[in-house]
Amino acid sequence: MSEHHEREDDGGIAMSAVEFDVRAGRYQVLTLLCISAAVAYVQRAALSVPAEEIARDLKFTNLAKDMGAIQSAWYLAYALMQVPSGWLADRLGSRSALAIFTVAWSMATLLSAFANGFYSLLFLWGLMGAAQAGAFPCAAKALGRIFPEAERARSTGLLAAGMTIGGAIAPVLAAYCLQGLTGPAQQLGVERWRLLLMAYAIPGILWTGFFLWIVTLTKLPSVDVSQSNSALRWSTMLRSLPLMLLCGQQFFRAAGMVFFTTWFPTFLQKTRGVSQLDSGILTTVAGIGGVVGSLTGGYFSDWLLKKTGNPRLSRQGIAVVGMSCCALLILLSYFVKDTYQSITLISLGAFFATFGGVSGYAVAISYGGRHVATVFSTMNMFGNFGASLFPLTAGWLVAQTENWNLILFLFAGVMAIDAVCWALLNPRGTIFGDEQDGSH
Repeated sequence: MSEHHEREDDGGIAMSAVEFDVRAGRYQVLTLLCISAAVAYVQRAALSVPAEEIARDLKFTNLAKDMGAIQSAWYLAYALMQVPSGWLADRLGSRSALAIFTVAWSMATLLSAFANGFYSLLFLWGLMGAAQAGAFPCAAKALGRIFPEAERARSTGLLAAGMTIGGAIAPVLAAYCLQGLTGPAQQLGVERWRLLLMAYAIPGILWTGFFLWIVTLTKLPSVDVSQSNSALRWSTMLRSLPLMLLCGQQFFRAAGMVFFTTWFPTFLQKTRGVSQLDSGILTTVAGIGGVVGSLTGGYFSDWLLKKTGNPRLSRQGIAVVGMSCCALLILLSYFVKDTYQSITLISLGAFFATFGGVSGYAVAISYGGRHVATVFSTMNMFGNFGASLFPLTAGWLVAQTENWNLILFLFAGVMAIDAVCWALLNPRGTIFGDEQDGSH
């Protein structure tokens, strides 16, 4: 195969003439994107473990209600900026756009450390959410260009694993960092959670510099994408039933899974009587289930697609099974008195949710054609509407009933509805009737 032909097969992406180098380059890009996803998830979960002390230091009137509103503000801003950031990624290319977004959300994290009350933290944390909105549309656009259809579930599964690794280590990392920052905070006369946010702003800045250096000086395949030759048909998107269902499944799945990065540590502290440190460790244990699910689900989905050639079975089928199992296991965990046995069931639930959840990313990339970032960001926007509503709804339920266990039933319910959305979704074809540039 000639070098010219290889370039055409990969949509104009500059690649080595040797297929091994092309494949290695793809996974180098993917590795960088996975690290970015992990950094983003660590930063977005920064308020979950110290939620109670933040509320006390800033004199909030109600922990559940006020911190729920702040967590929801992050996801609402993140959701509202999805389509604009996806459009920007389609225009600028994923490399430039991702660098801009990463620096912006890191600076917003730093500014959040200087909040002096409810409204300032609400605004600044929402600003951070808005800045993070473009991260995953950029990553999806890159993966859609450099990976063929038969490898997209595993690549998106690995990206999702980066997200879940970040989400999994975030609570325990925050718990240990807060302990380590106790002495410096006392010496400086500042709250330790402020120092945590300042420290969390650093990795994103460092990643951006390293990312730009690597993609500039090495022979990695470029993930930047030229503008599409066809105009985006918004009316087609608005009339698309498959896109509606794709957005629906993302709405409910994201609403459920945000439990782990918002209320889960506090939930464990209140219902199981564990310490702040132990709540971070146990949340990380549950997150490991999600990491394993993302990795195995992507590989299994691609393997099943190659074996059967049937996307309804390999994408839709495992999603229905995964979400249904998750809902059942979360319900069962309520009836288990032993904390560690309950965490085991919840971890299995997280495994099944991410095992099936990677199908959403793979289907969105396939549906998007030449407008992957915009389609993906539309799906992600609805997902984050769901994510913004869950902590607010959960906080309201607890404030009204003083029963923290109701959050489990809310979680199980939304995952069951998600399974229904997947049962109705046909993962075949594209929304616009086109093919993605460089699709295989």
